[in-house]
Amino acid sequence: MAKLYFHYSTMNAGKSTVLLQASHNYIERGMQTYLLTARLDTRAGEGRIASRIGIGAPADTFTAKDDLHARIAARLATPCACVFVDEAQFLTRDQVWQLARAVDDLGVPVMCYGLRVDFLGELFEGSAALLALADEMREVRTICHCGRKATMVVRRGPDGRALRQGAQVQVGGNETYVSLCRRHWREEMGDNPA
Repeated sequence: MAKLYFHYSTMNAGKSTVLLQASHNYIERGMQTYLLTARLDTRAGEGRIASRIGIGAPADTFTAKDDLHARIAARLATPCACVFVDEAQFLTRDQVWQLARAVDDLGVPVMCYGLRVDFLGELFEGSAALLALADEMREVRTICHCGRKATMVVRRGPDGRALRQGAQVQVGGNETYVSLCRRHWREEMGDNPA
């Protein structure tokens, strides 16, 4: 039975690695997969999902204007065992509903991987919708410098200090973001960042 999955975490937990491994497992068994990633994340090059450990694969890209149900339906003209979506936090609420309809009406599993919250501790639109609609959710865990589970992320400015304002979306990696436990995030952001 097809399901909508949401694999979430903070930065640098290995979400893309897990996605690429899962896709490889299908391919290794002779099945095809369909990989999608947000067009605005070009850190690995446009139309590429890549991991910090050096593995990667080509992917189709999506923007907020794309109808993902229609894209998946077109892809299913040839056999496809599973759809994988990286950077799922950048989905719109409507697109998450489109993915849910692809699961329900087209019978294809959809596995989404993305951040749960931004650097201010706020849910991304796509993540909020996935938390509401996913059939199954799995946390991809990483750790804070103290050894506790990291659930938050700070965005650092050029001076190395945690930023307390800014646009929700700013693509970056280790040079920009640091994953922390809630306690250390609060220390960096101030006890009440709101």
